[in-house]
Amino acid sequence: MDTPFELLGVATDADDDAVEAAYRARIKDAHPDHGGTVHEFLRVRAAYQAIRSGEAPRDASDPTPTWDPVDDPLVTVEYLNYEVLDDHDWSLSDDDLFEKAAAADLDETDHGHVEVDPKDHLLESAEDNGQTWPYACRGGACANCAVAVTEGDVTMTVDNVLPDEMLDRDIRLSCVGIPTTDEVKVVYNVKGLPDLDDLRLPPYPFERSASAADD
Repeated sequence: MDTPFELLGVATDADDDAVEAAYRARIKDAHPDHGGTVHEFLRVRAAYQAIRSGEAPRDASDPTPTWDPVDDPLVTVEYLNYEVLDDHDWSLSDDDLFEKAAAADLDETDHGHVEVDPKDHLLESAEDNGQTWPYACRGGACANCAVAVTEGDVTMTVDNVLPDEMLDRDIRLSCVGIPTTDEVKVVYNVKGLPDLDDLRLPPYPFERSASAADD
């Protein structure tokens, strides 16, 4: 098993500046947007955190190293249904949006948490946790499954539809989105936002399920 220092490519006696520089270079190369993988990205980040916290032993002869990285740690994603914002006079730009949601005692359909395996996409994980989020193509070619990322980071394995403006506003596609930070907060069901409406396909299971529930 590689040590944290080996993963970053630095000596065990490297100073903080050298560790920081090595981490910035490695994490950029490891990011899925630059040809890396989520698995590699998470391991590099875990190695850096272990070194900075002192958890990684600098003495190679230490018989009891404490660093034991989890190969694929689960990511906690807190979600909120965009449809409830108008009901409570909330906005996507509210800094305390999720604090308000937690205090409002919303139904689990509208607010809750899902655990996401880094090998799985956000939409798939939500479904595995019993949630029904909107989607259509499941391949990154429409905006039906779009989410707004308000905290953390979500990278996409493919994106054939979102314009740069939407990406700059932290809009991502849940069907091909993979969290790359320990905690992520997303507002799902934002497909009706301006500039997204024209990127939608005909409604699919979410709308059908919602209609059936109302009957």
